[in-house]
Order: sequence, then structure tokens, then C-alpha cells
Amino acid sequence: MPAFSQNHPSKVLLCLLMTAALASCTTASAPTPPTPVKPAEKGPSASARGMPEFISVVRYGRYTLVELAPVLAQQDLLFQVVDVTVPDTRTATVGGALRHVLLRSGYQLCSSSDIAALNVLPLPASHYRLGPLLLRDALLTLAGPAWGLEVDDGARRICFTRAVQPTTDGALPQSGPVAPVDIARPPLKTEARP
Repeated sequence: MPAFSQNHPSKVLLCLLMTAALASCTTASAPTPPTPVKPAEKGPSASARGMPEFISVVRYGRYTLVELAPVLAQQDLLFQVVDVTVPDTRTATVGGALRHVLLRSGYQLCSSSDIAALNVLPLPASHYRLGPLLLRDALLTLAGPAWGLEVDDGARRICFTRAVQPTTDGALPQSGPVAPVDIARPPLKTEARP
């Protein structure tokens, strides 16, 4: 008589389960640790060799990875984006507007004799609202094309000097008859809507 008969179906089922469990038990080798990437010494960069470069990131939330590196505006403060509204007063000057733009930028306006000339210039109405634009562009816009921007990053000071005007023999340049200029208006920007 066979060891397992029709009278003991639970024994047959138990034997099949044990056989399946034993068949699934295998020895797994330990996973190999990743080899650390050493920085290249005077060789081609990792991207030039076709290998991806290591970028350190941290996970914020389920789908957001944030790179752990300063952005350009944090490294060079003149690349920060400003959106400034100068307080509306009748006596607003270019010097006052420059100081207002530099309030939270990390820079301060230097106190030289050239800045004194900017301090007394009245602020044009088109300069009461600036931005969003780069801090460097905002400063150059306020000062105008007759002024050159000088930056002392060590002391975080902004200075302006008069730009050199090309002249001959110290006299004002002679101009001929002025030809009419055809100023083409830029096309209006339209917003595409889905």
C-alpha cells in the first residue's frame, strides 16, 4: 500500500508545500558594494569619458530632488533677480534709488565724489518700478549710460565712475545733419492659451 493514499489528502498537500519550500531555498551571494569613483587626475572629465558625474541631491517630498549646490545668484550676488518699487516721492533721486535697490543685496554704495553727482540727479518716472531683472542691470539702468559700474567684491561696495566719452582735442564732437531714424516697434508679445 502506498504511503499516501486517498484517505490523507492533507498529507499530500503538506508534502507538496514542503517540496516547493525546499526548492525555493537557494544560497544567494552577498551583493557587491559599489566601487567608489576616484576623481580623475589630469585626465578627461567624467562626462568626457561617457561616465555620469556625481551630483549630490536630497529628496524633498515624493517627487522632488534638490541639488545640493549654490545657485549662480548665491555665488555672484550681482546675478540675483530684483523686483523693486522705489517709494514715490517728489524728491526721489538716482542716488536714493540706488541705495533702495541695494538694501538687501549684500552690497552698499560707496561714498566717493562721483556718487555725489548721482545723488542730486532726479529719478526719471520710468525708474520708479524696476524688474524683475538682474541686480547688475538694475544698477546700470538707474545710473545710465554715462556711468561705469565698479564692483569691489571684497568690501561688497558698488561705485560708479563717469564713462570715458570719446572726444577730439577736448572739444565736443561735431555732428552733421541728423538723418531720420526708422524705429521699428517690436512685435507685441502674445500669450498662447491651450
